[in-house]
Amino acid sequence: MFGCHVSVHCKDLQARSLLTLNYGHLIGRHGTPDLVYTISGERRGGSRVLCISRADQEVLTALDAGEFLFLFEKDMTIELQKLRSDLYFIHAAALELAGRAFMLAGASGSGKSTTTWALLHHGFRYLSDELAPVDLQTLRIHPYPHALCLKTSPPLPYGLPVRALHTSRTIHVPVDALPHEVCPRPSRLRAIFFQRYRPEASTPAVRPVSSAEAATRLYTNTLNALAHAGDGLDGAIALAHKAACFELFTADLPATCALLKATLEGLGDPGEPDGPADE
Repeated sequence: MFGCHVSVHCKDLQARSLLTLNYGHLIGRHGTPDLVYTISGERRGGSRVLCISRADQEVLTALDAGEFLFLFEKDMTIELQKLRSDLYFIHAAALELAGRAFMLAGASGSGKSTTTWALLHHGFRYLSDELAPVDLQTLRIHPYPHALCLKTSPPLPYGLPVRALHTSRTIHVPVDALPHEVCPRPSRLRAIFFQRYRPEASTPAVRPVSSAEAATRLYTNTLNALAHAGDGLDGAIALAHKAACFELFTADLPATCALLKATLEGLGDPGEPDGPADE
């Protein structure tokens, strides 16, 4: 992930199955590990728990599959930000269409993952559903293709595949069950959409936002701001100036997908095609 090698020594069959479903697309060639985890199952006080450990850190314990995936993802995401502090990590979904990469940023519960799931049925390629690491020099978003995570079942016509994993917290759709392909390498950022869900609206809407407003909103969604110049504000300003920025009001999902596609196509030529990854 992002040029980092994560090694997981899994001593529990249930945990191995969960991790394979969630991160199977990321399994690749071996290298010197930058981050090492050990996963085991134990009986504690009459309950079975899954334990997540790494060197010199307190062991994390999970009572069920949902908590296990949440804790593992949270810890690994924080550690990856430390390993790749050169990247600007944004809490956002990221997709690509015909050479145009874009983000869907918004507060938790704004529908980013549900919109991402719907867009994948309309020819968009998947980069990530919640983590968008951007190289501020090249303006490229690095892919993070783990299982797409939903809080609730999406509406028709975007039903879930049989292989979707339902936990106590979330629903996970493995990458090989997604309706369209993954974008395999870093892709140049073309647009940023700040998403808001309006259930009372009959149709979606999009409006351009100024660079100043976009930078402010983007900064609130930055995960590792203190690792960058100006406590991260410089990066938010740079991205807001270089990408087309919009507020997206989502409503009916098919109409939202059509509106996003039309908006991206209206931006014109995406520029130079992406070359090989810089990793």
